[in-house]
Amino acid sequence: MATAELVSSKLVDFLNASPTAFHVVDEVKRRLKKVGFEQVLEREDWNLELGKKYFFTRNHSTIVAFAIGKRYVARNGFRIIGAYTDSPCLKLKPTSKVAKGGYLEVGVQTYGGGLWHTWFDRDLTVAGRLIVKEMKDGSVSYTDKLIRIQEPIMWIPTLAIHLDIYALAKTWLNTQSHLVPILATSVKNGPIDAKFKIDGIKSHDKKIIDDRKHHSIFLQTEEICDFELQLCDTPQSIIGCALKEFIFSGRLDNLCMSFCSLKALIDSTSFESSLDEEIGVRMVALFDHEELVDKAIQQSFLVSADMAHAIHPNHMDKHEDNHQPKLHGGLGIKHNANQRYATNAITSFIFREIAERHDLPIQVIYFSAKDYISLSNGLC
Repeated sequence: MATAELVSSKLVDFLNASPTAFHVVDEVKRRLKKVGFEQVLEREDWNLELGKKYFFTRNHSTIVAFAIGKRYVARNGFRIIGAYTDSPCLKLKPTSKVAKGGYLEVGVQTYGGGLWHTWFDRDLTVAGRLIVKEMKDGSVSYTDKLIRIQEPIMWIPTLAIHLDIYALAKTWLNTQSHLVPILATSVKNGPIDAKFKIDGIKSHDKKIIDDRKHHSIFLQTEEICDFELQLCDTPQSIIGCALKEFIFSGRLDNLCMSFCSLKALIDSTSFESSLDEEIGVRMVALFDHEELVDKAIQQSFLVSADMAHAIHPNHMDKHEDNHQPKLHGGLGIKHNANQRYATNAITSFIFREIAERHDLPIQVIYFSAKDYISLSNGLC
């Protein structure tokens, strides 16, 4: 298998293992530990050694991994790639129980800048984390458990064409009232099938969470104290199109950059001598909520790795003639006169120089103020 095909296949595996930011971090942890990275805790003192590799997490949705050069001394810089673990989605509201018209529905809230009309008529399920009460040595403790129901248990049906005079113009969409998934009908509401039971958690009649807030399918056991769940697709990510050039998947923005950043760090530290001549710290920071800290360290260089929207063949007017991001065009350097991106002449030069030394194609991407107005109005 060609190198590009092999990397694409590994990216698809990463996407399929990562329906939520919590799952992303769990998968990244697994991969880092496999190649010798040691976990450290923010609340403890660190005893770091030159030439060693470490990582820490925050809120189970952010992870920072770094490798310390053997020639590193205090005040030497960091070489950082920043990406993020979250993607636009529908998250369950704090009170998600909705019942109307003979249906059991689930109250959700939009997260991020999604194309919400595309969520209709999808096979949907839920994934996220549970806060679970456990008994250990006679005392109560609380822990996180990741959950992902594989079967489609929800659906947001499109209104029948006969009743929808705005079917071709989705400007009518009200995310509060129209984007509400159906869970079941009231008539069939009853004991939940065992296939939705959560592994490792015993079933009880008593519920810790108020069942007036959520449907019983989410409250099957006494041990569940709280949860953060979101909707996600059940179909797997795949490589498709006639010549197998495209990845059909949600969450590409920005899990693709999370994957590439992780791979770069692992590959660049994979040999015993990888850090012998390194004077800095190689670091990857994968944040939830795009929470990059707006801080510059004088001797450091940060690459904020994000996705770019390639030119759409049916909407070519959305890009200027001289700035049309193209597939196969290479890595994009994003510019904006109002500094919506941090790119300047120096950082752009360094990036281009690195690309040239490694024979990597690059292309310049420019977004004007007009583009951002259109984006903020949901027009493109």
